[in-house]
Amino acid sequence: MDKPQRIFGRTREWNGLASFATRSIEATQGGASLGVVSGRRRQGKSFLLQAATEVAGGMYFAATEATEAESLRLFAEALARHTGEFIEPFRDWNDAISRMFRSVRDQPAILAIDEFPFLSKASPALPSIIQRELGPGGSGRTSAARLLLCGSAMPVMGGLLAGQAPLRGRASLELVIQPFRHRESARFWGLTDPRLAVLVHAVVGGTPAYRHEFTQGDAPTAIDDFDAWVIRTILNPQTPLFREARYLLAEESAIRDPALYHSVLAAIAAGNNTNGGIASFIGRKSDQITHPLNVLEDCALIAREPDTFRPGRARYRIVEPLITFYEAVMRKRWAELEIHRAEQVWATTRQTFLTQVAGPHFEALCRAFTLESGDMLFTEHPSEVGSGTVNDPASRTQIEIDVVALAAQQSNNPRRILSLGEAKWGEVIGHHHLQRLATARDLLRLKGYDTDTTVLTLYGGAGFTDELTAAAAMDDRILLVGLERLYS
Repeated sequence: MDKPQRIFGRTREWNGLASFATRSIEATQGGASLGVVSGRRRQGKSFLLQAATEVAGGMYFAATEATEAESLRLFAEALARHTGEFIEPFRDWNDAISRMFRSVRDQPAILAIDEFPFLSKASPALPSIIQRELGPGGSGRTSAARLLLCGSAMPVMGGLLAGQAPLRGRASLELVIQPFRHRESARFWGLTDPRLAVLVHAVVGGTPAYRHEFTQGDAPTAIDDFDAWVIRTILNPQTPLFREARYLLAEESAIRDPALYHSVLAAIAAGNNTNGGIASFIGRKSDQITHPLNVLEDCALIAREPDTFRPGRARYRIVEPLITFYEAVMRKRWAELEIHRAEQVWATTRQTFLTQVAGPHFEALCRAFTLESGDMLFTEHPSEVGSGTVNDPASRTQIEIDVVALAAQQSNNPRRILSLGEAKWGEVIGHHHLQRLATARDLLRLKGYDTDTTVLTLYGGAGFTDELTAAAAMDDRILLVGLERLYS
């Protein structure tokens, strides 16, 4: 299965699908195989599945929000087109799934059911029916079907294979389609200036659909065009991107009090990213926000990131950059934006964007870069990358470490710190930043960490002082990572 040229990137995902689709009948002991494909909306899951079924000569069925009877009728029509046979509307999903498996006998074929949560919502027994047909005596035991269930409702898709779910242990493929990583995203947008690439990524992230469908292919031509691009795309009420952040929440069925969830997200976007900070920001008690935080995490809209040095403490981060941009820049000025006052709004919120959106996003990119390319930066690839807080008793302060890279834990040995890093987007990094990291390193050594080979890494979005550059040239335990290296 050769990947079509129209698909940008996604080589690893395509290879996973191809391996699943072409697995021999002997390898599956003559039976059908089940795969689950999930991911947040707009990541190109449907595009990828459609291409795979076209190349492999399979069936692609996109479910809609409909009653069980209508869904069964539509499914029968799709199966009839695939087999070239006349198929009467099915009475129920028992008949439909059995007939689907029996339609593929001699050669493996992909049968992709997209938006599966729509079907399981109208027919809750459907996962159990599939499980039964895949089991002993079921129609799937003598079928060569390669069944793919796909969906964007992360709580539903994640639950298909979890805990006591009927399909747990049945899937031979579990593929999560992620947004493009920062370097791949820059290539997708055609951006060669790393500073511009960071700014664009801080707004739209690595979501493929925002490149063409939501902006009509409009990309900033240079760093000087960035402000104008923001005004004519995301802040423009006439573009789909304008309301997209709102729709991302509205599309999640588990979110039933949008005002509360927007307030939680606004708190995180404003830098109040601990449980207590969020509760204080929205005027609730800490135990009252546990549920909305869990729901947002299940929907893959936020991530809980433990403090590397204080496991009992965690910070929350908004996963979708567009939502961060909306909460920090757009939400409070929505009425003005709707009457096309984007220029005035952006002029007064641009600094907010740089400090509350671009700055924290740059830190996240540096952590991602360290995790992906750590073996090229340090003596070995880190097993864990995060952020952490170090208490400094002497000054009665806390030192925030933006990027912490840890080596794999070895029994009976102290945990080895490969690197402590500081990331600054809009500030030239100097010797005082290095000294803070050195102080943190010494404090962590006293706490029992192995810091003998720890590299002090400085990630600079605005460059480094000459003094620091000279010091790094003479000490291999000081590493400077600029924008060019971040995107190399």
